[in-house]
Amino acid sequence: MRVVREMREPDIEAVSSVRVAGWRTAYAGILPQSYLDGLSVEQDARGRRKRFARADGTTLDLVAEDAGAVVGWLAMGPCRDADARPGDGEIYALYVRPDVIGTGAGRTLARAALRAAGERSYRRLLLWVLEANARARRFYGSAGFAPDGTRSLWEVAGASVPEIRYQREVPEIR
Repeated sequence: MRVVREMREPDIEAVSSVRVAGWRTAYAGILPQSYLDGLSVEQDARGRRKRFARADGTTLDLVAEDAGAVVGWLAMGPCRDADARPGDGEIYALYVRPDVIGTGAGRTLARAALRAAGERSYRRLLLWVLEANARARRFYGSAGFAPDGTRSLWEVAGASVPEIRYQREVPEIR
């Protein structure tokens, strides 16, 4: 049975593993391979532990687990964009283990994010997706997100990678 819950300190290594595997799968052929090869679960976990220790409640990390194993991770909080409106939240990251892509883990996390956004009184959720990441764009489209016309270039390892911002209104909690 799949469960979504807030991330806890013991989940950090598993979340870092999901993130690194997710990047290597999602961004293969999009980001420089040398950059993807250089990603380290251990280094990611060190940084994540520091952020976890400094957490002030403004961000929310959720994990999806199956039979006690973390299979997905989502991070969200206030929108960081300069043109953000009051009441805008942002999904900073959503990754699932490559072996569970297509099983509903991502959809479960996206639904949980919408509920959490409503609980935090966000009226709109935004996120950035790499233009060339067709799978993610289909996923977010099926979850009710749509491009809002805002584009950006992300500089990574000497490459300029185009990103598109997606948005969705947050349903009212009843």
